[in-house]
Amino acid sequence: MIEDTAVRPAAADRARSSRRRASGWGDRSLAGLAAVFAVFLGLPIVTLVGRAVLDGSLAAALASPIVLDALSLSLVTTAISLVITVSLGLPLAVVLARRQFRGKGWLEAVVDLPIVLPPSVAGLALLLVFGRRGLLSAPFEVIGISIPFTTIAVVLAQTFVSAPFFIRSARTGIAGVDRDLEDAARADGASERQLFRSVTVPMASAAIAAGLVMTWARSLGEFGATIMFAGNVEGRTQTLPLVVYGEFQAGSLDASIAAAAILVLAAFGVLVAVRVFHWGRVLDTRGLG
Repeated sequence: MIEDTAVRPAAADRARSSRRRASGWGDRSLAGLAAVFAVFLGLPIVTLVGRAVLDGSLAAALASPIVLDALSLSLVTTAISLVITVSLGLPLAVVLARRQFRGKGWLEAVVDLPIVLPPSVAGLALLLVFGRRGLLSAPFEVIGISIPFTTIAVVLAQTFVSAPFFIRSARTGIAGVDRDLEDAARADGASERQLFRSVTVPMASAAIAAGLVMTWARSLGEFGATIMFAGNVEGRTQTLPLVVYGEFQAGSLDASIAAAAILVLAAFGVLVAVRVFHWGRVLDTRGLG
């Protein structure tokens, strides 16, 4: 009996030792795989930016009128598309988060569809609606507005492909607000507008802010829908991603790399802002909703 009692602790110690060895091997393997994939994701970006900095093409690009015009156009159009997205997308996010109605699933699918559509398909679809022979061409011709291959087309393309990111994130944030807090505010006499402004939006602000960042970043990098619907007209529709494509097609690899590096740095700045303003937790845990 005494011998049996002594054997059992020894067996338990061997089992724990075996588990520790297995756990150590697993941790090392997991870390190794993670490191390999991190290098795969990061190395092309680091190489691109490093080459642009080391060969001086980045500094040259920042002094190029073409690049500066494209960067300015990108910033202006993305700002406008962001305002449109918030103005129209936030009410839609509230409806999707708080209302139950027939066909809600179909509406959510329609809202999410631009996320999975190839950008060129999105551009072609916009052209079929707003083009010179499109579905809505006649009303716009009456008031003398031509949309395709104009700056308006750039804004519409950016809004179409990026708005779903904001709507999904805002919908998740609003749906996660504690309804008891809202009921308490109603009991204190708050109107629905005051309730939304003072309780719902602040409580969902992290998700809304994350959606804004993701939407702006998607707008800034938009290429396919823009070139299909707005074209590549210098000074009018040529955004920074189109400069990257245009310079590459023209055989100017250094200029293309420099313009691409500017986009990378802008996107990196957005991610830093997300972390600085404590929005990273929302992006990490909620993603796109």
